[in-house]
Amino acid sequence: MLILQQLSYIHPNKDLLFNNVSLTVNKQEKIALIGNNGAGKSTLLKIIAGELPYSDGQLKVDSEPYYIPQVFGQYNHLSIAQALRIDGKLNALREILDGSTNEENFNLLNDDWSIEERCKEALNYWQLDKLDLSQKLEALSGGQKTKVFLASIYIHQPDMILLDEPSNHLDMSSRRLLHDFIASSKSTLIVVSHDRSLLNLLDSVGELSKNGIKVFGGNYDFYVEQKQVENNALDQDIQSKEKALRKAREKERETLERQQKNDARGKKKQSKAGMGKAMMDKMKNDAEISSSKIKNIHTEKTEGISQELRELRSILPDIDKMKLGFDNSTLHKGKILFTAKDLNFAYSRRLLWEDNLNVKITSGERIALKGPNGSGKTTLIKLILGSLEPQRGTLYRADNKSVYIDQDYSLLDDKLSVYEQAQQFNISALHEHEIKIRLNRFLFGKEDWKKPCRALSGGERMRLMLCCLTVSNTSPDIIVLDEPTNNLDIQNIQIMTAAINGYEGTLIVVSHDDTFLEQINIERSINFNTSATANS
Repeated sequence: MLILQQLSYIHPNKDLLFNNVSLTVNKQEKIALIGNNGAGKSTLLKIIAGELPYSDGQLKVDSEPYYIPQVFGQYNHLSIAQALRIDGKLNALREILDGSTNEENFNLLNDDWSIEERCKEALNYWQLDKLDLSQKLEALSGGQKTKVFLASIYIHQPDMILLDEPSNHLDMSSRRLLHDFIASSKSTLIVVSHDRSLLNLLDSVGELSKNGIKVFGGNYDFYVEQKQVENNALDQDIQSKEKALRKAREKERETLERQQKNDARGKKKQSKAGMGKAMMDKMKNDAEISSSKIKNIHTEKTEGISQELRELRSILPDIDKMKLGFDNSTLHKGKILFTAKDLNFAYSRRLLWEDNLNVKITSGERIALKGPNGSGKTTLIKLILGSLEPQRGTLYRADNKSVYIDQDYSLLDDKLSVYEQAQQFNISALHEHEIKIRLNRFLFGKEDWKKPCRALSGGERMRLMLCCLTVSNTSPDIIVLDEPTNNLDIQNIQIMTAAINGYEGTLIVVSHDDTFLEQINIERSINFNTSATANS
């Protein structure tokens, strides 16, 4: 069991990350931890794992959590056996089997005679059976590193597991293995993920914000339904306040107009009655005081309603505040952009595809490239964009404007500030205030304009990239997205989805996120296997 009570964390620079976090996770319960980028999900996992000290509150845990982080670069110097934390036991077992009677080896092994067998079973499950345990992690791909650490779960069999974006870098077959593991595991699980299929396998959802955690007692689909109910209620509250504000302002205007008419009639009567100047001045002063009081009463009421309205609008989801505006490609729909006949490419004289590739892409299509890591998806993208030439077969490329957006959004220049980066795309000579209006639409306020791009989170980089495309005012004919949802939280995936759905040019996407592909209305796929490639 895990119990968090009134937990808070303050950054070393004294900025509060979150406060008043209270959560109970029972034995064998499986809970998703979601929240916007920067909410502190990874930080909270590190606190639970004992890798970070919390600032205030209480934390109680029955057993030592087994923590698998999102980033593995810090382990690159380790061998696979060391990363799996089994090198000591394996060495002790080998020495014992070779006849050693050293008591230290027996203490180190601790009667774990099945360690070697479990290790093989774990690596086989995660399709890593061909790896050498003495290999350094730095030689592995991102997906292989992730699977090495997932394999360590089966080897150590912990009671509580903390997973931070475990599906990042995994291809479709590996994601299915992960989903099967999540569904069948008897361990207590706390999972940070943007993989909505995975999130639907969990018992409950905890939404982390600056002010704590709100737990929803169902899977992710249930959470979405409940949030929609909340958002609908919020919309109704906003509409009600807007109506009340209009009525209050109308009432204020009518009352002041009536008062002014009464004052004018009174002044006319006083003049006809021949009142002295002193009396008329007094009555005028009284009328002004009365009008001022009436105005103050109404102003106080309208300002109160306005403040309530501002507070309601401040909790609107960011995607509802954002104005997205992709222009469309000028190419007519159906124009042939790319054809390949008997196409192939070789690395070290070895052909990439066993069967030569035959592909046609026309303007306006939405295509997914699917296949395991290393099957040639990125190579085909480079051939389509013209950065590679085929070594076998023929191809045709029509003149077009294309934009290639990888998962790191490396079109952005880390040396530039947010505003400077937007200016780089300002080929239509927009004025400074127009660029800043666009930045605001993509949630970059005045305080962000001088922030260096290197300091941006994955979600912020994505939003800035989309903003830059709108600043350019030149619609690309082809947009290529390479794993665009990696390192994005759910909110930013929704923003990406909304932006892409507002674009009518040609879209080519590499993604292992089936939900994302479905929501951006992919029409067909080019499927890559290790030995063959085909259209579907």
